[in-house]
Amino acid sequence: MSTPAVHAPAAAASVPTVPALATKSLAVGLAGIALTALGLLISGSHAVATAWLVGLSFWTAMAIGMLLLVLIHHVFDAMWSTVLRRQLEHGLAAFPWLALLFLPLLLATWFGARDIVWPWLNPAHVVLPEGKTVGADLIYAKKSGFLNLKALTIATVAFFAVWIWLSARLRKASFSQDADGDIKWTRMNRVTAGFGLPLAALSLTFAAIYWIKSLEYHWFSTMYGVWYFTNCMRGAYALGVVIMFWLWTRGDYKGILHQDHWHSIGKMMLAFTVFWGYIAFSQYFLIWNANMPEETFWYNLREYGDWWGVGMVLVFGHFLLPFLLLLSYRYKVKPAILQRIALWILAVIFIDLCWNILPAIKDAHGNPQPFLSLNLLWAATSTAGVGGVCVWAYLRSFSTAKLIPIRDPRIGESLVHHE
Repeated sequence: MSTPAVHAPAAAASVPTVPALATKSLAVGLAGIALTALGLLISGSHAVATAWLVGLSFWTAMAIGMLLLVLIHHVFDAMWSTVLRRQLEHGLAAFPWLALLFLPLLLATWFGARDIVWPWLNPAHVVLPEGKTVGADLIYAKKSGFLNLKALTIATVAFFAVWIWLSARLRKASFSQDADGDIKWTRMNRVTAGFGLPLAALSLTFAAIYWIKSLEYHWFSTMYGVWYFTNCMRGAYALGVVIMFWLWTRGDYKGILHQDHWHSIGKMMLAFTVFWGYIAFSQYFLIWNANMPEETFWYNLREYGDWWGVGMVLVFGHFLLPFLLLLSYRYKVKPAILQRIALWILAVIFIDLCWNILPAIKDAHGNPQPFLSLNLLWAATSTAGVGGVCVWAYLRSFSTAKLIPIRDPRIGESLVHHE
């Protein structure tokens, strides 16, 4: 492998610091967590715990997406994304904190109300509108070997253990190569990517099923893990654009990031926008076409009240609008415009997760509580709280390594990347 005689700007060889911003991010995170905790006194534990799952699912999707992008980078020996990879590696520092923030849900389930989030954990929970309990439900009996407290706990611990372990291997090799330039670290990351991709794919699929799909365990869908995967990838690219734009406006990426890098990112954002549309439509169409009550009820619940409008926001906001915008070459190569598109995508991913999770909070008649309610507020404060901690973790890591992997074998090619 030959490397062009291209030298990174001097700024890339230094270690940037952002202590004040890290402190502010942590303060935002703690404030969001405190406001969410206040919701326990107003809306009760079930509503707040379910909303907390929204925040955890959102930021876990961002971190998993970044992990997948780093793994894909190494397994394909990619060139163009080398200058972007380091910021994704910093994002992986959020995994231990996400595990810690998930712990309250497990503890509350073990030592408090079993059905604080997942109804199938309480045999006495009434399954509406049928009126029978979980313990007397034949569908639950068939799934009880998978849906039980011990399995949920072991699986959740295993998910985070896999993500943390893979992230630690990738980060160690990448950061060590900055110091000694040894090619063995590149080889190590390729090996990690080889077994890490299937591990990450399987773990994110089962996490989506355990944490989100099982909230309404009567429902059947074979595409749910792929739906979550698309949000992971779209979110990681969108958040990556926000980070790159921040560094670009600060001047850190002066002489490093150029028009063709932005264009390449924009093309990937377009690809996963189309993929999300394909997955969402396919799932809906197959269930609508089969017209089986065991499957259609899930969508019927999301056409109740103002949830129908939320579904339309997803159709036009999650797919059509970003699709039309990202078709434009001009929009993909203008950082300010691409950043606005990225922020929009992140906002609609949040709405998508609310659409999947919050209807599990039902009224006395078994209908979902309105989207525009205090439940949405707690979902927003949860996302802000978890997000503040994740951004703080990123910024702490940001100050421990060089801006880009300056001794990666493909850094020279990445610096002169062109379409």
